[in-house]
Amino acid sequence: MVLNARLDHRDPLVFDTHELGRRPGALQRLTRTVDAPKDLGLQGVIGVPEGAPVELELRLESVMEGVLVTGTARAGAEGECVRCLEPLEQQLEADFQELFSYPDADDRGRPVAEPGDDAEDDEDRLFVEDGLIALESVLRDAVVLALPMQPVCREDCPGLCSVCGARLADDPDHHHDAVDIRWAALQGLAGSLEDGEKDEMSGDGPESADAAEKQEK
Repeated sequence: MVLNARLDHRDPLVFDTHELGRRPGALQRLTRTVDAPKDLGLQGVIGVPEGAPVELELRLESVMEGVLVTGTARAGAEGECVRCLEPLEQQLEADFQELFSYPDADDRGRPVAEPGDDAEDDEDRLFVEDGLIALESVLRDAVVLALPMQPVCREDCPGLCSVCGARLADDPDHHHDAVDIRWAALQGLAGSLEDGEKDEMSGDGPESADAAEKQEK
């Protein structure tokens, strides 16, 4: 169960729902541009830089259980291509919908949440506190789901050369002449035989030396 503790109405991601007045069917539309919080996205992969503008379009609707928030977040994300490791930029659009429940009140009027039948479901619930709701956790979840787990600078990025690490997009004809290691030993043996034949033909071999010695005798 998630109760919003000591919400600050000055926080740009905290919204006031008092105008809805707990009247089911009451509707409020909001547009707001906020600074991106820290670590908004997939850390070390791609995300919205801290302080970058995030445009929010929100629809707040009062329902029997609480306030249903439907919205869209738009921002520019930055990261690194997983194939060629070059920096990349990507426009992000993340849709989300979340219900903020009205907590019951005790005899002093303080917000108190009733545990649900399913403990796990209850842990994931969000609540309206003193007419305020906080959207930061909702925004984070939506952005993570909207971003690619393996971002690429372009769909057909060829990546890097596995031999020398060169960026293949810069040189489409880049290649290396590969030698099969199974033939390398035979090529070395063939080279040795060719050198021996050349020595014999030039008279530098051991048989030529013996013949020359006999002629001198």
